[in-house]
Amino acid sequence: MKYLSMIGLAAMLAGSYACSQKPTQEPIKEESKLMIKAEQVAEHAGQPVFRYILDNGTMQVELSNYGGLITKIIVPDKDGKKENVALTFDTVEEYLTKDNPFFGATAGRVANRIGGAKFELDGKTYELAKNNGNNTLHGGKEGFNKKVWTPETYTNDSTVGVKMSYLSVDGEEGYPGNLQTTLWMELTEGNTLRIRFEGSTDQKTILNLTNHTYFNLGGIKRDVLDHEFQFWADAYTPVDDELIPTGEVKDVTGTPFDFRTPKVLGDQIAANAGGFDHNMVMKMEPSDEMKHFVRVRHPESGRVMDMYSDNVGVQFYTGNFLSKFAGAEGKTYDKHWGFCLESQNWPDAINHDNFPSPILNPGEKYEHTIEYKFSVEK
Repeated sequence: MKYLSMIGLAAMLAGSYACSQKPTQEPIKEESKLMIKAEQVAEHAGQPVFRYILDNGTMQVELSNYGGLITKIIVPDKDGKKENVALTFDTVEEYLTKDNPFFGATAGRVANRIGGAKFELDGKTYELAKNNGNNTLHGGKEGFNKKVWTPETYTNDSTVGVKMSYLSVDGEEGYPGNLQTTLWMELTEGNTLRIRFEGSTDQKTILNLTNHTYFNLGGIKRDVLDHEFQFWADAYTPVDDELIPTGEVKDVTGTPFDFRTPKVLGDQIAANAGGFDHNMVMKMEPSDEMKHFVRVRHPESGRVMDMYSDNVGVQFYTGNFLSKFAGAEGKTYDKHWGFCLESQNWPDAINHDNFPSPILNPGEKYEHTIEYKFSVEK
């Protein structure tokens, strides 16, 4: 097992990459506790697969360049007890051989569903894989969650992380254009897990990237029905029986989707016939503004997670389809044992003229930032 020290990393990476980092809000400490460990654990398609551990002295994030995966998020509770709060397998290697419902995955080219598994660009119809009933889901049969990304570790005064890149070639999974994608996953001194995406193409295409981590702030001992949620969302997009948006944008007032004040998840699920798998509307139009999307609190442990993003929506999924799934540490994940907050464009946007456009043109740059900030309340 080979680990890379921070001193060695700093020497390798001094200058070129640190200069390109966006400024952060966290104060710079005089003595940083930021560390990164890297271990090659497998090979896939002739490429090395790594397991990384990002550590800031308070919390740890484990991830991999296979699938752009987040495999563990270990944070303290109000008594200082550290536990994993992300549904996962015991090892990265298991992701190579076992099916799973996109645990911690980078979803793309297009996250979420595209109705009828097809779309039209400039009069041409593109047919996609039907991997979710009559629809396509999270990029198709071999989406970005099953690709080996080219990794590069980095650090600066207040963050430590892994930069990953992947070239999706023209025609992959039916999508047009050679798409160059870059992904940064980093941990700050202020207990924020930051995920950043960039993308560029040589042909007109569509793009919608996100991360698909399942969270359970209670340490994954039971379901998440006792979690409290607050969304800064005034509207949502209703769906049909196949979970494809109808094209409506509906006010949350008087519905189970009204989380504008903190609500206990179990109460809202009971009012919504079993769960959520819906896009919460965070912005009506794209902008660069980082907005406070969601606050989640687990009263028993005291753990709190605040989510921020510059995107227009967040898919709120409450693990409705989990059933007796063999997860890490001998645990069995069942219905509502995790929740996802997938920052992204509105689902099936290419097939709805009134939704924000997912089209990316040559010469344009796709940019998307997500932040999950962890804290405790005693």
